[in-house]
Amino acid sequence: MSLGHAESLARREELDLSVHAIGTRGGGTPWEKIDVDFDPPGPGEVQIRIAYAGLCHSDEHVRINTDGRYPMIAGHEGSGVVEAVGPAVDRVSVGDHVVLSFIPACGQCTWCATGNQNLCDQGAMLMHGGRPDGTFRARREGEEWGQQCCLGSFAERVVVHQWSCVRIDPDIPLDAAALVGCGVPTGYGAAVNAAGVAAGDVVVVFGSGGVGINAVQGAALAGASEVVVVDPVAFKRDFALKHGATQAFATAAEATEYVFGISNGQGAHKSIVVPGTTDSVVAREAFDILNKNGVEVIVGQSAGALDESIVLPGTILSFYQRTVKGTLYGGCNPLADIPKLLDLYRRGRIVVDELITRRYGLDDVEQGYTDMNAGLNIRGLLEINPQ
Repeated sequence: MSLGHAESLARREELDLSVHAIGTRGGGTPWEKIDVDFDPPGPGEVQIRIAYAGLCHSDEHVRINTDGRYPMIAGHEGSGVVEAVGPAVDRVSVGDHVVLSFIPACGQCTWCATGNQNLCDQGAMLMHGGRPDGTFRARREGEEWGQQCCLGSFAERVVVHQWSCVRIDPDIPLDAAALVGCGVPTGYGAAVNAAGVAAGDVVVVFGSGGVGINAVQGAALAGASEVVVVDPVAFKRDFALKHGATQAFATAAEATEYVFGISNGQGAHKSIVVPGTTDSVVAREAFDILNKNGVEVIVGQSAGALDESIVLPGTILSFYQRTVKGTLYGGCNPLADIPKLLDLYRRGRIVVDELITRRYGLDDVEQGYTDMNAGLNIRGLLEINPQ
């Protein structure tokens, strides 16, 4: 039986509200390990004891850039257990296991109501880190700290809105579940939803890290006849070949020669761009490898949020009737698709455990991102309160 609100608050008062967390001030400054105090959960809010958090390249973008509001508690991919709830919480109860969705899903805005939860209006606060009214829940020595993507999952505990919580079955391992808050649905959905991969398609995935490998898995599960990976890191190419890729190349030139060779000079049906940083070079390579009516899907972020980083030939775009599109969260609806992906994982249709290359503690975040930037990890995982 789940605890009621009064019992939840009683338990909440027993907890130490000062927690260890990893924060950033942006501009390339080092990660900071801080002690931060959270307010008790207010209306619609819940307190989560974070079990695991994934180390995603997007967090490194936040540390390097100055596009958001700082200081910010880092992390947007995580899982944990509900410890306390505020008034008017009806999605989760104390004791529930949850995946944290890096895009909130309010269920009420135009986008949620039309099946586009990944575009929920509450996502406007992702790089501000506060609540819709501009207030914050975390403080350190009088300074207000935002929570990246309204989460800040690099912390022992967080207070988040219930809109960011997706309840999952308690038998799902929380370490695997953490990755289904961002990397798995973003990559899988880029192939299945955004690109619309169909049986028999030739698909090329540029970048096979923690997100790209899930585009590989999605394309393979959708029935692509060829899933070609382009990645300069041999370890990632080898991993992709074990988990859905049919061919893997170090360069776009090699992949292009292969794709046009097997397609009677036509090219690929779909290309998916998932490098650590998207620039004009990889965007053009993914464009040029397409056939007529081909679709290029841009997943990876540019170096800066407002960088004008993609230039493509308009005549070829129109004459060959190609499509170039962006995708957020792989077009997934977190309340529906996170449980669906976890069911695929449970049934062995996609792999998740194998994506976790190395595990780290909160003191090791710097090393985790050093390893990521060196191409050593598919996904690094922070063990914060391991289950």
